[in-house]
Amino acid sequence: MDADAVWHHTDTQRLEIAGLIGEIEARDPALWDTPSLCAGWTVRNVAAHLTHSTIGMPRMLFEAARSGFRFNAAVDRMARADDRTAAEIAANLRDVVGSRRRPPGATEREPLIDVLVHAQDICIPLGIDRPMPVDAARAAAERVWDMGFPFHARKRLAGVRLVASDADFAVGEGKELRAPVRDVLLMLTGRQAAVAAAW
Repeated sequence: MDADAVWHHTDTQRLEIAGLIGEIEARDPALWDTPSLCAGWTVRNVAAHLTHSTIGMPRMLFEAARSGFRFNAAVDRMARADDRTAAEIAANLRDVVGSRRRPPGATEREPLIDVLVHAQDICIPLGIDRPMPVDAARAAAERVWDMGFPFHARKRLAGVRLVASDADFAVGEGKELRAPVRDVLLMLTGRQAAVAAAW
């Protein structure tokens, strides 16, 4: 998948997630405090985090310095400290549609991974079945498998062969696990418990 197609999917997902945020807020504002699939983060924290990948370099350097230049600590602190309303977060997601900004050292596929996986981090605990575009999920899964930090998929899943049942995607060696590419991507990014029933 070329870069333009990747960004098209990212933009589409951002718009859809903005709409999803509005639907959750309308359903019950208390749902924002639901624990997400990201350990220690609520649904609100995850939604806020999705807007942080387009923050400018000066702000990112400032936030990194506040956390002793520990990437994970900075990301965690920013997500927890973001107290904007659901409407403000949704508006921010709509505003960044078309932005090609990404974290330093990241490819265009990292923002795609973010929107695909974090949308599931929000939806699964709320009982929302959110489809994932197969070609986008495959592109994201390829990138997760090839990268090390932060997922370390090759190391975590040593001895397992993951095969997508609905896409041309298969990685690893060992015991074969077959499932839709959406679930394969969730497994690769460490959401094993969320997709255990599918394996």
